[in-house]
Amino acid sequence: MVSSAISLGSTALSVHLRRSPAPLLPPILCTTFTSHRSIFFGRRFAPISITCGRIDPRRPFAMAFTPIKVSEGKKEVLVFENEEELSVSLAKFTAELSEKFTNDRGAFTVVLSGGSLIKSLRKLVESPYVDSVNWGKWHVFWADERVVPKDHPDSNYKLAYDGFLSKVPIPPGQVYAINDSLSAEGAADDYETCLKHLVNTGVLKLSTATEFPEFDLMLLGMGPDGHIASLFPGHPLLNEKQRWVTHITDSPKPPPERITLTFPVINASSNIALVVAGAGKASVVQKALGPDQNSYDVLPVEMVSLKEGELKWFTDKDAASKLPNFANL
Repeated sequence: MVSSAISLGSTALSVHLRRSPAPLLPPILCTTFTSHRSIFFGRRFAPISITCGRIDPRRPFAMAFTPIKVSEGKKEVLVFENEEELSVSLAKFTAELSEKFTNDRGAFTVVLSGGSLIKSLRKLVESPYVDSVNWGKWHVFWADERVVPKDHPDSNYKLAYDGFLSKVPIPPGQVYAINDSLSAEGAADDYETCLKHLVNTGVLKLSTATEFPEFDLMLLGMGPDGHIASLFPGHPLLNEKQRWVTHITDSPKPPPERITLTFPVINASSNIALVVAGAGKASVVQKALGPDQNSYDVLPVEMVSLKEGELKWFTDKDAASKLPNFANL
C-alpha cells in the first residue's frame, strides 16, 4: 500500500509518497504542479503547490520535511496514510529534537497533553528509541491538567504514566505534576511558581522575544471542537496575556476544574507538534487550514502562532480528508 506524507505551508503543500521496497525503483522521482485553488494562511491566500516524491526504499523511515516560513515562525502540516505511520514519524521527530537539545544545553523540556496524544507516542518506548534517547535529560510538564487525584481515571498524569512515563527511565524528580491537593486556582499558582523556579535554576529558559518560558517541545492534541490544552472556544481564558498558568472551573468538557498553560506560553515554544488524527476532526482541520477562515470565529487551535519556533501538524488522511484537493491526491 502506498503511504503518504503531505507537507502544507503558507506557500506550499508537499506530498511525499513512500512505497514498499522495489529494487528497480529510482531513489528519487519528483513532479510538481500548482492548483488553481488556494489555501488561506494568516491574512492572505496562497496557491497550493503539490510535490510528489518517491523516497529511497532503502531508508524506510526517511521523510523529506521542509519547513516553510510564515509571518510568525514556521508552519508545516504532514498528512500520513494512517495513524501508525504518524506515530512512527512523531517518534523520530521527538528523538531528533531530544538529541539536539540535550547536546546543545544538557536538558530537554517537553510538554505533554492528554487524550489520544499519549497513544501516538507509543513508538518512543520501542526500539530503537527506548534504548537510544537520553531520558535522563528529559524534563516533563503538562499543557493542562484536570484537578483530580493522580490515580483518577481523568488525570492526564495517570494517562501519561500508564502509557508512556512508566516505560522510560526519566528521573521522577524531572516529571512535574500538579499539586492535586490544592484548589484549581491554588494548583495553577503553584505550577506557575514551579516554572519560575526552573527558570531561575536554568532548566527552563525565557524567550528573548516574549519573556515567557520557552519549552523545547510541546506535544499537543486537539479536541473535536478545536480546543487545545484547556483553552476552549469562546472562553475568556483565550484572552489571558499575563499569566503563565491559569485555572478554569467551568470547563465545557468534564471535569470542570483544570489548570492550563496560556497562549503566551504556548506561542513562546521552540517547537510544537500538533497531533490530530481521525475523521471526527476533519471539519476542524478544514476550518483551521482550509480557505474558509474568518476572523470572527477563530478556534483555539487557530491561535497557535509561534513567535520564533516551528509548528508541525501531524495528521492522518482521515483528519485531512476535507482539505482542498486532498481527495484527488
